[in-house]
Amino acid sequence: MNPPEADSPAHPKPAPCWTWAAFRQGALSVVPFCPGLVAFAMAYGTLAARKGLTLAETVLMSATVMSGVAQMVVLDSWPQTLTAGAIAGIVALTALINARYIMIGATLRPLLGSSPGYKSYPTLFFLVEPAWLTSLRYYDKGGRDPAFMLGGGVMMYIVWSTMSVPGYLAGAAVADPRQFGIDLMMPAFFVAMLVSLWRGPRKSFGIIVGAGAALLTEFVLGGHWYLIVGAIAGSLAGVFNDD
Repeated sequence: MNPPEADSPAHPKPAPCWTWAAFRQGALSVVPFCPGLVAFAMAYGTLAARKGLTLAETVLMSATVMSGVAQMVVLDSWPQTLTAGAIAGIVALTALINARYIMIGATLRPLLGSSPGYKSYPTLFFLVEPAWLTSLRYYDKGGRDPAFMLGGGVMMYIVWSTMSVPGYLAGAAVADPRQFGIDLMMPAFFVAMLVSLWRGPRKSFGIIVGAGAALLTEFVLGGHWYLIVGAIAGSLAGVFNDD
């Protein structure tokens, strides 16, 4: 009689081990992204200083939100007075921008799905694009240790949370940070990251459509509508693209 398969209902697949070696490997895998993230974090800190946040508030926002795009966009439209309506708008805008992590997180189910919730869900707090990209590569090459994703995310978390401090100090001291190109740090960081996602015109059709829709929306409507339109257009293009 043939033995039952290891992943059958009677013999469930064992939960993967979380090892320090994989954690360390994941942390090292995102090091090439760190110079860009440092510049991005400093740009955020500079903007926070110009908007009147304290240093403690600036670091606390990074440590609890950990979303560069959301933090930059929210600060760019930061109100003079934090009313109940303004706070609701900030929460809605943050949720809308970070909705992309629903789909990004779903792609990590093969790596994290067999782990218990008390391990996998806290790990998702550290989910950012560079750690996501390196984790997908790791899985494609046969890696199965979820600690790899955690290591990459924690490394990015530390860099993001701490490097806003020198940016804040610079923003408080410099009259016009834009003269040093601070306002270009965020788009430069994400454009550089797109290089890792590019798989040729056909396989990257969603990126092309999303970018084009965002640019057109920015030109026609302005504001932050380009984030919504670009994300929806790119997602739909990716769904209907056979590649």
